[in-house]
Order: sequence, then C-alpha cells, then structure tokens
Amino acid sequence: MTFSIVGHCQRTGMHGVAITTSSICVGSRCPWVRAGVGAVTSQNITDPAIGNEVLDLLAAGIEAADAVRQVMGNRPHAAYRQVAAVDHDGNSAHFTGSNILGVHAVAEGQCCVAAGNLLSTPDVPAAMVKQFEIGAAFHLAERLLLALEAGIDEGGEIGPTHSAALLVAHENAWPLVDLRVDWSEQPVIDLRSCWQKYEPQMMDYLARALDPASAPAYGVPGDL
Repeated sequence: MTFSIVGHCQRTGMHGVAITTSSICVGSRCPWVRAGVGAVTSQNITDPAIGNEVLDLLAAGIEAADAVRQVMGNRPHAAYRQVAAVDHDGNSAHFTGSNILGVHAVAEGQCCVAAGNLLSTPDVPAAMVKQFEIGAAFHLAERLLLALEAGIDEGGEIGPTHSAALLVAHENAWPLVDLRVDWSEQPVIDLRSCWQKYEPQMMDYLARALDPASAPAYGVPGDL
C-alpha cells in the first residue's frame, strides 16, 4: 500500500518526507513536517491526526521515540497504523501495528527512517536508508527522492503505486518543498519531473514571500 522515508539534514536543519502509495492523494494525509521540529509519516490505514500530534510533542522537546510512544500507546485502532518520525536532532522512531497489511518492514539509519507495507520484499526500506545515507551532499529533497527511487528499484510495493509526494520544511512556517502527484500510472517518475522543474525556481519563490522587491520577475505574459 505505501512506502516512505523520513529524514533530517544535519547540514541545513531541514526535515522532510518522500512517500508513494497505491491509493490517491497520498500527500494530502500521510506526510507531515514542521520547520525546526521534525517530520512524520502516518500510513497503512491512515489516521491523519497522528502527524500533528507527534509534531506537537516534538515541538515541546520530547524525543522522537517518546513522542511516537505517547501518541500510539493505547490509541484506538493503533493496530492498523504505521508511523515513522525524525526529530530536530535526527533521532528516529517508528511504530507498526499488528494489523498492518502484507509484507511490511522498517529500517533506521543516520537521521532517517524508512517504512513500508504491502511490499514486494522486506528489503525495500533498507535500500532506501542506504541511498539516503550516501547522498549527504545533496539537497534534502533530492536525497529523499533518490531514496524513494531506490525503494522502487529494490521492488517497491507488490502492486502499482498511483500517488507520491515530496515535502520538506526549512526555516519558515510553510514548506520549502511541497510537491504532489495525486494520481498517475507512474507517480514517482512524475514527482521526479516536478522536482526537476521546481528546484531551479525554489529560492525565487522563497524570495517572493520574504522580500518581493528583490525577487526575480515572474516571466509570465503581462509581467512588465
């Protein structure tokens, strides 16, 4: 059904998530990030409330493992949920309930955690973590996307995926990167294409938010 990676960049302080799934609009309900706080995925049979609940605890200074434990402990229907999180310091944590679908696995690495269910092989998360760790020189969004692609190369989900998302927070209240493919026969390929188009303009959009007078022209008809 879903596989994802949650990561933190020690060099920049960014947090982010890359995720893909067989169902529609994964980016609207599964990945959650907050600048200076952390990142979370809530997947399998999703409860979108989990993401912000974990982030609220991380923002209060609670480490990832304790935050996930507090949110998922004695939670109704927790058996159907799979959760992964990374906190401000890069500590990772995860939870997999007893009713998770199909082949499922989790792998933790330096400042990252990958998780999946309905996988073609339990080796998928480990392949994602390996790719994330060797890409430390890249922008966090690129590292996450490369890791997601590595998961596909390892076999990915047992069936086709149809949506994907890439979400990264840096220093502001809004995400630096928030890219979604809500329905496609090749969602991760389309997500890669979207990132390749967005990356060269990314800092221009940030400048338009923070200092419009200094930002580049829009380059659209009617912009004088």
